[in-house]
Amino acid sequence: MSVKHSPRFGNPNRTSSVSAEDLLRTSAAPLATLGGHPLLSNQGIPLNLDWIEQVRVNTSAVERRAQTHVTRRTVKKDWQAAWLLRAVTCMDLTTLSGDDTNERVLRLCAKARQPIQHELVKQLGIENLKIQVAAVCVYHRFVETARRALEGSDVRVAAVSTGFPAGLSPLPERIAEIRHSVESGAQDIDVVITRAHVFGGKWQELYDEIAAFKQASGPAHMKVILGTGDLLTLRNVARASFVAMMAGADFIKTSTGKEPTNATLPVGFVMSRAIREYAQETGMAVGFKPAGGIRTAKQSTEWLALMKEELGFPWMKAELFRFGASGLLNDIERQLEHHATGRYSADYRHPMA
Repeated sequence: MSVKHSPRFGNPNRTSSVSAEDLLRTSAAPLATLGGHPLLSNQGIPLNLDWIEQVRVNTSAVERRAQTHVTRRTVKKDWQAAWLLRAVTCMDLTTLSGDDTNERVLRLCAKARQPIQHELVKQLGIENLKIQVAAVCVYHRFVETARRALEGSDVRVAAVSTGFPAGLSPLPERIAEIRHSVESGAQDIDVVITRAHVFGGKWQELYDEIAAFKQASGPAHMKVILGTGDLLTLRNVARASFVAMMAGADFIKTSTGKEPTNATLPVGFVMSRAIREYAQETGMAVGFKPAGGIRTAKQSTEWLALMKEELGFPWMKAELFRFGASGLLNDIERQLEHHATGRYSADYRHPMA
């Protein structure tokens, strides 16, 4: 993916809310660094249509890069265990089923607080790490249940909102839903865009929609779900990513998990490079959340390696990287048990909820 010009921190032809000088003068602690430059959390910038129109994606090159990615990097033994533990700490443990109940959410929250069985923690010698997942992600009606169950822990409560998963309810209703979730205690809000704005190239409408979601989210972190499996082209994915970041997204997220195609590595490369370019241009960091179809421990290390190579170490932490996952933790536990004992355990020994 490329544009005609992308100098670091402050292209004079683009409108940015943060200059390099502002960044150096500010008293706010940087959220991350990229290429040795400090980055603040994203505050958004005015919509720049010239930037959006200049976006180009070489689809075949991206697909080749994704194919080689899975064969170029591997981690073994203690390093593999360490990467898998890191993956656990970046996990948004999720239940978004039509038959969800308070009891299922309570069990999921208990798993979030103690994601690895106590016996296995002792075998691995990691008691002092106090491993927990990053967040529990639920429908709005279960936010209060999750908040009460997670009190006293560092696990965040995330709520899907804005007419999830289709995002086709009237805009005032979607905004009200965000506000209600925040008032109920949600610390992260995962919002769904109107995909039709992308198909029609209605970038101002998309920007205004996301900016309204951001305002309604208040202090909560807003993750913007692009629904990449529905966007048809990688160029659409890149353009939607830039618009979401300009409108103030704290994270950009691949999928709802309900589309036929969800998180894929080609999409991951396009979105991570959009994050990198946005950071270089504005001095602001945006997080990334792949979601849907990530079920194996091997996949989790592939995504972490992608973050390390494309964006660097700050994007291997929960502040800027999350997995949207339900079954992933099960396989990670099995791999960790194999590392500790040399034996694979049965799936039923690692229940989720």
